[in-house]
Amino acid sequence: MRLDRLWLTDFRSYEHIELELDDGLTAIVGPNGIGKTNLLEAIALLGTLRSFRGAPTESLIRRGASSAVVRAVGWRDDREVLIEVELAPGKTRAQVNRQRLARTRDLLGALRVTVFAPDDLALVKDGPALRREFADDLAVSLDARFDRTLSDFDRAIRQRNALLKSAGGRLDGSAEMTLDIWDEQVAALGAQVLERRYDVLEHLVPLVGSCYRTLARDDTDVTADYVTSWAEPTLAEALAASRATDVRRGTSTVGPHRDEISFRIAGFASRNEASQGEQRTLALALRLGGHRLVAERIGEPPLLLLDDVLSELDPERAHALLSTLPPGQTVITSASALPAPTSPDTLLVYDATEGEGGGFVRTRTGVDDERE
Repeated sequence: MRLDRLWLTDFRSYEHIELELDDGLTAIVGPNGIGKTNLLEAIALLGTLRSFRGAPTESLIRRGASSAVVRAVGWRDDREVLIEVELAPGKTRAQVNRQRLARTRDLLGALRVTVFAPDDLALVKDGPALRREFADDLAVSLDARFDRTLSDFDRAIRQRNALLKSAGGRLDGSAEMTLDIWDEQVAALGAQVLERRYDVLEHLVPLVGSCYRTLARDDTDVTADYVTSWAEPTLAEALAASRATDVRRGTSTVGPHRDEISFRIAGFASRNEASQGEQRTLALALRLGGHRLVAERIGEPPLLLLDDVLSELDPERAHALLSTLPPGQTVITSASALPAPTSPDTLLVYDATEGEGGGFVRTRTGVDDERE
């Protein structure tokens, strides 16, 4: 899908704003602190129903307002598509073409997004949870039905953990039988999660390596290891073997929810053996590689959102990124003009004198300035 126009009402710092986007590259330029990231956050929300900054719903609503609305109009398969999301404390409602959506995964039929933000360095440097989430999100983008599998697995693990905690270190006969049931569900659903993660990594890693080499302008190899949290041949056997430990600790110590995905740069563990420059390049390559994978599998590229990426890269890597942007629609934010010879199709430049509290001046080649 291609987005043409975006409207925000009482979202983050904006009481109201309307922006027009271009088919190709749209650059949003202005000083830090004026809300550029808020715009990308709103766009991403339309495809995921969550903040890529990890913010709760309440913090997305402008202070003093009771709710927020994000709307966008675009085109998909030569048909106009309207996406609307309303946020209120404790609830989120989404519509596509005025039809209410019951499930987040239904949005994938309308809009897919890829987001890179400075905080993505945590994808490489922090613990395994973010890397697991990254692989799972890609799997859902490739097949929205997998969202249900993840939800069912998470529910089974929560129920198993609740039973283990309530047991207080000892299982009676009834609890033992109930634990058998949850073990069966965790093993079956966990096997499906593993299968999808392996599939994603198999096809993702070569693309990540290609993106990394393009950005770094060298021939460095990028590899990945999937490390399970158990040594037994199957998850069912691992759950049985860990039962005594799990009962004593009151939690599930093995399963896909505890696995690690370790990326390596030239054979070295990226998390603790790579330089910060290499880690930043890998974080961006992971997002771009995932973007390419979804584009190849689905047949159309997601909307690419790049938040303040240029400040995180040295000039050579920034030039490599801008000169090799993937096909499709891209929106990038920057505190300064994009370096030559990059020329965005649409430039939105912040003007402090525009309207009340400032606004964006929109320019396109051969088109007079417009106020937004």
